Amino acid sequence: MAKAKETAPRNVNIQNRRAGYEYSFLVKYTAGMVLVGTEIKSLRVGNANITEGYCVFNSNGTLWLHGVTIAQYTLGTYNNHEPTRPRQLLLTKKEMRQLHDKSQEQGLTIIPTRMFISERGFAKVEIALAKGKKLFDKREDIKAKDQKREMDRAQY
Repeated sequence: MAKAKETAPRNVNIQNRRAGYEYSFLVKYTAGMVLVGTEIKSLRVGNANITEGYCVFNSNGTLWLHGVTIAQYTLGTYNNHEPTRPRQLLLTKKEMRQLHDKSQEQGLTIIPTRMFISERGFAKVEIALAKGKKLFDKREDIKAKDQKREMDRAQY
């Protein structure tokens, strides 16, 4: 008898650590992505980079993810995907409307913070409505982290 294939997806968790340093997050959403066959295969291996990513609404009111690189699948043939192509994000109408209205405000942007595979095996991206930090905000965050680290060391 042949062994049954395991359908449990591998734990993929690609994070944008730089985003937490550069931006302060106001609201977070989890969105689905429209991918082609070799993109999901490459993503399951963990070949993606979201540090340069950002989201933009097009004229139809749909949200698109730009600047995210999903590397070409190594076993792909001539059907392989383009690594940096824009990808459509899937949200509910209510979430889309909220994001569109809030993103029109001055100084706010939508950035990807995490890309992962859900329990059902779908590719998801966590996006955040964010406001850029100033230099003094970044310094205060670094100082607070250092103080917390020193307090934790003092306890042990």
